Amino acid sequence: MSRRRFLAASAGCAGYLAAAGPLLPPAALGRWRTPRRRIVAQEPFARIEDLGLGMFAIVSTPLDGDYTTVCNGGIIMGRTATLVVEAFASPEGAAWVCEQALELTGGWPTHVVVTHYHRDHAAGAGAFARGDGTPHSLHATEATRDLVLDSRADEELKAAWADAVILAGDAETGIDLGGRVATVVPRGGHTASDVTVEVDGGEGPVWCGDLVWNAMFPNYMDAEPTRLARSVYALHALRTEVFVPGHGPLADVDDVARYIAMIDVVGEYAREVWRLGMTAEEAASRFQVPEDLGEWVLFDPGYYQRAIEAWMDEIVGDS
Repeated sequence: MSRRRFLAASAGCAGYLAAAGPLLPPAALGRWRTPRRRIVAQEPFARIEDLGLGMFAIVSTPLDGDYTTVCNGGIIMGRTATLVVEAFASPEGAAWVCEQALELTGGWPTHVVVTHYHRDHAAGAGAFARGDGTPHSLHATEATRDLVLDSRADEELKAAWADAVILAGDAETGIDLGGRVATVVPRGGHTASDVTVEVDGGEGPVWCGDLVWNAMFPNYMDAEPTRLARSVYALHALRTEVFVPGHGPLADVDDVARYIAMIDVVGEYAREVWRLGMTAEEAASRFQVPEDLGEWVLFDPGYYQRAIEAWMDEIVGDS
């Protein structure tokens, strides 16, 4: 991947939110702002919802124009360690999460798992280093680490990533927190190297990264559509009742089923317009998510075209 493409992709969603937020209908904003669980902390940019048993979901709420965190994430407490999912869009956002983890669990985060390289999930990594030398470890796949280090990120961010603990790209990794194991599962599809964080063998909460978006149309910038679909099908088959998507409100199994139906519609549409000889741009101008699948917020007008192009690239590669 070129540096130019990395910079374009690593901006994540934040570059489009200022334009998108004011245009969203009240129903869409209301759904984003409505919690599924008890709120234990809240700022204009994010809220923290209590999932029970020392686990918390961080739900970012950037549509009002505050991009401190942007992506969703989480806090998972064990008897001897505390894990945070995602490094967020800025050091300020990550620092807020660290303080909240300390308040909620009694411990500074000892482990940080970043699900993929996009900047809105990775840029705050430096904030987890505490001034008193409290140890912590940043966990990511080798591909995720290398994409960050190969970018034109500032030196402070590169320093935070230089000693990342490398997760296996082809096998699950268990992180022992003391009485609880957080399992990092390599899946892929949103990028070439995505992971999910799962508790209790997939029966507890699952942090999906950007493999799952809830009530928001996903970004296919680096997507491998068929692989993405396989990953989402596998997540939907888990026995959990709580999915923490990369963006949007908390999801349940019905929300993920609706997301699967939506991405399947995109794939079917892309295959049909490719057979008809349409360009991705022309096809995107005619595409709408079916009304019976509910409302899907579109961060950027180019997201439809990007998704159709990703499908077309895969179709051409397979033909």
